[in-house]
Amino acid sequence: MAPAWQYMTNQFISFTRSKSFVKSASGVYGTGLAWELVKKRAMERGEGNGISSNIRMKPSIKLTASMIFTCIVAASCGLIFGYDIGISGGVTTMEPFLRKFFPVVLRKMAETTRNTYCVYDSEVLTLFTSSLYIAGLASSLVASRVTKVTGRKATMVLGGITFLIGAAINSAAVNITMLILGRILLGFGVGFTNQATPVYISEMAPPKWRGAFSSSFQLFIGIGVIVATVVNFGATRLGSWGWRLSLGLAAAPAAFMILGALLVTDTPSSLVDRGKVVQAQQALLKVRGVDSNIEAELNQLIVASEATKEVHKEPFKTIFERQYRPHLVMSIAIPFFQQFTGINVIAFYAPVLFQSVGFGNDSALIGAIILGVVNFISIVISMFIVDRYGRRVLFMQGGIQMIICQVTLACFLGAELGGSGDEPLSRTSTILVLILMCIYAAGFGWSWGPLSWLIPSEIFPMNIRPAGQSISVAVNFLTTFVLAQTFLTMLCRFKFGIFLFYAVWIVMMTGFVAVFLPETKGVPLESMHTVWEQHWYWSRFSA
Repeated sequence: MAPAWQYMTNQFISFTRSKSFVKSASGVYGTGLAWELVKKRAMERGEGNGISSNIRMKPSIKLTASMIFTCIVAASCGLIFGYDIGISGGVTTMEPFLRKFFPVVLRKMAETTRNTYCVYDSEVLTLFTSSLYIAGLASSLVASRVTKVTGRKATMVLGGITFLIGAAINSAAVNITMLILGRILLGFGVGFTNQATPVYISEMAPPKWRGAFSSSFQLFIGIGVIVATVVNFGATRLGSWGWRLSLGLAAAPAAFMILGALLVTDTPSSLVDRGKVVQAQQALLKVRGVDSNIEAELNQLIVASEATKEVHKEPFKTIFERQYRPHLVMSIAIPFFQQFTGINVIAFYAPVLFQSVGFGNDSALIGAIILGVVNFISIVISMFIVDRYGRRVLFMQGGIQMIICQVTLACFLGAELGGSGDEPLSRTSTILVLILMCIYAAGFGWSWGPLSWLIPSEIFPMNIRPAGQSISVAVNFLTTFVLAQTFLTMLCRFKFGIFLFYAVWIVMMTGFVAVFLPETKGVPLESMHTVWEQHWYWSRFSA
C-alpha cells in the first residue's frame, strides 16, 4: 500500500481541480481550508485512518551540515553586490581613473578656492556609480518571471555570469561609453541575484533559524564591501592601472558564486511549483537529512502550490488585490526606507565623504575599511539575536541609534566646518567623525541592513513570492539610483545638513515599524498569513 501521505496528496491534487475547491479554497489563505476538506472527504470514504496524523502536522526540521552549506553558498551571492558598493567610491578617488574619465573633477580639486563639500559634484561621475542601479531595477522585474519558470538556482547562476561579463568590460574600458556599458551589465547581474537569493534562503531555512540564515546575505554584502575597500587601498599604490585591477577583480566573487550555485539544489518550493515533486523530495532529504521525516513539509508545499495554480492569475496583478495590501505596502516601504537611512550612499562615497570632511586619501580609504569592518561585526551580532528578540526590536533599536549618530554628526560638522568647508578637520575631530560613523554603521548593520532583505523574502505566500520580491528589489534599486545620482549634489548644497536630512527619514521609518510591522519571528512561511490576520490594522484586509 502506498504511504498515507502520498494517498492524501493525490486526493488533494484531484480535489483541487474540482470547481468546489476553486470556489472555496483558492483565496488568499485557502490551504488550511483545503487540508480540512481533503481530510473530510477521505474520512467520508472510510480512507482517513492512516492520514489524519499527517494532515496539518507541523514539520519537524533540524539543523544539518547540508542545510548550513546550502544557505551559506546561496548567501555568497551577496558578495558581488557588496564588492560593487565598496569598489565604486574608492575608484572614483583614484587620480589615474579621474584623469582618464573625469578630468573636470581633477580641475576642481586643483583650484585654490573651493568648497570642500563640492569637489566631487559631477553628474557624469555619479552616473558611473548609479547606472548599475537603474539596470538592476529593470532586471529585477524580469527576474520574477525567470525565477518562476527556471527556478531560484538558475536565476542566481544567470546573474553571476552577467556580472562576470560586466566586470571584464569595466576592467578593459577605454572610454565613458564602455565604462557605463560594463556598469549596466553589472546591474543586470545584481538585479537577478538580489531577487532570487533572499527568496532561496527563506525557502530553504527552517523557520526557527530563518532570520539568522537570511541575515547571512547581508553578511556577505558586508564582506564584499570590506574586500573591495582593501583592494582599493592596495590598488592606489599600483599607478595608472590600479583602477583596472579594482574593477576587474569583481569577476572573482562572481566566479565564486557561480561555482557555488552550481553545487546546490534548487529550493523544494520552486521544484514543487514547477511540477518536479520527486526532485523536491530529494532536495528536502538532502538539506533536512536522510533520516528526517519530510512528509509534512512536502505536503504543505504541494498544498500551497496546487492552491495557487488553480487561481490562474498573473502574480503582478494578484499582488495589487486588496487581500495582499499588507504585503504590497511592506514590499515597497521596507526597501525604500532602507535606502533613506543613507547607508548605501555613504558606503558608495565613504572615501569621497571622508576626503570631503578633511581626511587624506589614504586615511579616507582606511576609514572606509574600518566602517566596513564595524558593519560586518554588527551583522554577525544580528544573526545571533534576530531569532531570539525578533525583527521589530532590532528595527527600532537600530533606528534610534542611527538617529542619534546622524544628528550628532550634523551638529559637530556644522560647528567645525560650517557652510564653507574650506578648512580641514583636526586629527581629534576626524577620529570623532569616524567613531560616530562607526556607531551609525553598527546600528544599521544589526537592523535595517539584514532585516530589509529578510522581511520581504518571508512575508509573501507562494503564488506572489517571486513578484513580491521583484517589486521589493526594484524599489531598492530605484531609490538607490535616485540617491546615488543626487548624493554628491546634495552634499554640495546641504553640506552638514545632509545628515539631518537622513535623520528625519529614520525617525519616520522607525515610527512606521512600531505601528505597522507585525512580528514574523519563527512563523513558518506557509502560516505567515496569521500575522496579518491578528494585526490591529492589517486584519481588515484579511477579512
